[in-house]
Amino acid sequence: MIFDLPRRLVAEALGTAMLVAAVIGSGIMADRLTDDVALALLGNTIPTGAILVVLITILGPVSGAHFNPAVTLVFGLRREIETRAALAYVLAQIAGGIAGTLIAHAMFGLPLVELSATVRSGAGQWIAELVASFGLVFTILAGLRARPESIPWLVGLYITAAYWFTASTSFANPAVAIARAFSNTFAGIRPLDVPAFIVAELVGALLAMALAGWLLAKPKPLPEMRPAE
Repeated sequence: MIFDLPRRLVAEALGTAMLVAAVIGSGIMADRLTDDVALALLGNTIPTGAILVVLITILGPVSGAHFNPAVTLVFGLRREIETRAALAYVLAQIAGGIAGTLIAHAMFGLPLVELSATVRSGAGQWIAELVASFGLVFTILAGLRARPESIPWLVGLYITAAYWFTASTSFANPAVAIARAFSNTFAGIRPLDVPAFIVAELVGALLAMALAGWLLAKPKPLPEMRPAE
């Protein structure tokens, strides 16, 4: 079934909003419940991976469940989504992400908009975001090639792991990075640091697309060998 563009955009906005609300909300809850930073990060990680499985499963059939401008860029370059729809997807994702921040703040009695003061800058952070975005996009493309029905679990598990093996805790999503800049909480990022994160995320996504395009291409049939006369 092919859904019309308005319903696809609502699915993208809703999914990104719920994702960001889960990321920020679980971060606030974890930070309030413990002073142990590692335990708080674990409390932030598990809900994020879990909600991704849910959202991709229920909204994937509607919009493809991108929830991420880097993913939409890749599918646009692969001509799997038209340019006009891709641009609309990105706007819906950013708007949905910001809405998710407002919802999380409202649930926990915080100011609806509060710019983050959390510094996330430096070469290590940028490399981490490149790696996180590369791994996410490669997981999606390889998963679609091998086990498309497993994409929700593959993405959820990848992000769960990447929270812990990347120095940046794996934002891997320009819309989420923008939304988290409006939250001065455990999950926030200083607005000044967002542009570099976005560049690193897009570069990682493009590198993953290039590698997947070569590595996962259907092998060419071997030439038929003729017996010697």
